[in-house]
Amino acid sequence: MDSLSPILLFVYNRPLHTQQAVEALKNNDIAKQTELFIYSDAAKNETDYDNVAKVREYIRNITGFANITITERCENYGLARNIIDGVTEIINRYGKVIVLEDDLIVAPYFLQFMNDALDTYKDEPKIGHIQAYDFTNDPALPDTFLIKFTGSWGWGTWSRAWKHFNPDGKALLKELEERKLTHTFDFNGNYKFTRMLRRQTEGRNNSWAIRWNASLFLAGILSLNTGKSLVQNNGFDGSGTNCGGGGLYQSNLYTDRLDVVKITDIRENATARQAFTKYYRRTNSFMAKAIRRIKRTLKGDFGA
Repeated sequence: MDSLSPILLFVYNRPLHTQQAVEALKNNDIAKQTELFIYSDAAKNETDYDNVAKVREYIRNITGFANITITERCENYGLARNIIDGVTEIINRYGKVIVLEDDLIVAPYFLQFMNDALDTYKDEPKIGHIQAYDFTNDPALPDTFLIKFTGSWGWGTWSRAWKHFNPDGKALLKELEERKLTHTFDFNGNYKFTRMLRRQTEGRNNSWAIRWNASLFLAGILSLNTGKSLVQNNGFDGSGTNCGGGGLYQSNLYTDRLDVVKITDIRENATARQAFTKYYRRTNSFMAKAIRRIKRTLKGDFGA
């Protein structure tokens, strides 16, 4: 194996989530050989100040990694700027990164899989992203597969791929529309990724992930995804800025080792695209959304 990839952990105002994320990481045998970079964003208002302080108190006392470097922002960057800046900084130094947020629980072999995958495909220019989170829970998916889609929960990439990242959402949207790719980008119209990108250009969201997704999609670069989830998102409890989902993205954590068997036919897996399309069609229909809204209302959750 090549040198181990550094881990980037982005934290904000959730001390319990942060602790759970770190403890899960430490359950990986190779964590103690791995460098950890933590980016702590500053409070955006007085309400968040105390919890940001608690997070910072906790991370200053973390042990169990080869080396720990903490960056405490002096102003509120927001998630997008914090991630873009942090990934760019570290990937320019190390050539590869593994990226996590504070609400992610990883499996005991997550780091092993990510490092194996980053090593295996480091010289394959048509693959630019490694994703270890599966929310479809579709048994038809193989252990690993290639798809033109990037997930943002427990991922890794290389400097050669990050160079394709275009932060200009307007330029990405224009190219998608001019090349008539919006229908495909949206999994045959079953999930409104294009609308998400348009809303980013309008200042209605500040998603870095939709711009990363569009950047690689337009470049024709694939992601290596897993059919078994090595990550769980623990943030669907209303504690996060961008968390919702109503159980849509829950995953079953796979706790055994997941081997990386090199895929030599570098093209999108048609079965995988079909599985994602089917999943989004099932969960984003008008009826499915109406049922979820009724269930949330009955539980007393009056969010959108």
